[in-house]
Amino acid sequence: MKISLQRLDDAFNMEAVDEGGHKVLMDSSVENGGKNNGVRPMQMLLMGLGGCSAIDVAMILKKQRQEVKDFRIEIEGEREKGKEPSLWETIHLIFHLTGDIDPDKAARAVELSMNKYCSVAETLRQAGGNLTWETRLNA
Repeated sequence: MKISLQRLDDAFNMEAVDEGGHKVLMDSSVENGGKNNGVRPMQMLLMGLGGCSAIDVAMILKKQRQEVKDFRIEIEGEREKGKEPSLWETIHLIFHLTGDIDPDKAARAVELSMNKYCSVAETLRQAGGNLTWETRLNA
């Protein structure tokens, strides 16, 4: 895997591009000297966690022939206070699934993703993060 990062201005606005040409803008906050033109790198970790787990859950439920009409994840995190670097200390995910889905299968798919398949979850866990989650069906 290869990622290329290019600075776009005289502050902290960066464009990251993967091998397939997919682009992501990153920046720092105005308070830290940035221009707020992109996602913060630490926010991107949480986005990666959501994307990784969403793919797992969607694949598992598809194999189980569950009809998923809508799917979204809310993620909240707290970073360590008074430390540099400041790692993710707690992360909570809420999986919102809509459709003709067996509640036990939904909960099991999320559990398998978070505890077995999602590499981002395991990376954050090994860095000391406490990951928790809940599954909400047709709510």
